[in-house]
Amino acid sequence: QVQLVESGGGLVQAGGSLRLSCASSGRARSTYAMAWFRQTPGKEREFVSGINRSGGITKYEDSVKGRFTISRDNAQNTVYLQMNSLKPEDTAVYYCAADEDSMVVVRSDREYYDYWGQGTQVTVSS
Repeated sequence: QVQLVESGGGLVQAGGSLRLSCASSGRARSTYAMAWFRQTPGKEREFVSGINRSGGITKYEDSVKGRFTISRDNAQNTVYLQMNSLKPEDTAVYYCAADEDSMVVVRSDREYYDYWGQGTQVTVSS
């Protein structure tokens, strides 16, 4: 079993930055492909960004390309999402997720993700 805990959310003005962290525990010797999803009320949870096991492959949803950067520190079992130039439409609950089956690629379909964190609220004011 893997536990994921997100942190770093908050309230920021448009154009500002936040860095989200996702710390994993349990089965610490296993390294999984990781991703960030986000969800707003009444909408489905959507893929934001993902990173493969080694950190050599990353993937981004089109609206965040050039603004968000995903990274990982496997020694610390932590994944980060640096969010710059934030927009009000980035407001959502952000979830960290782990895909235990993907060996190389980053998958964007949430059905592939086996473990989820509780989420952290990001609010961007205009």
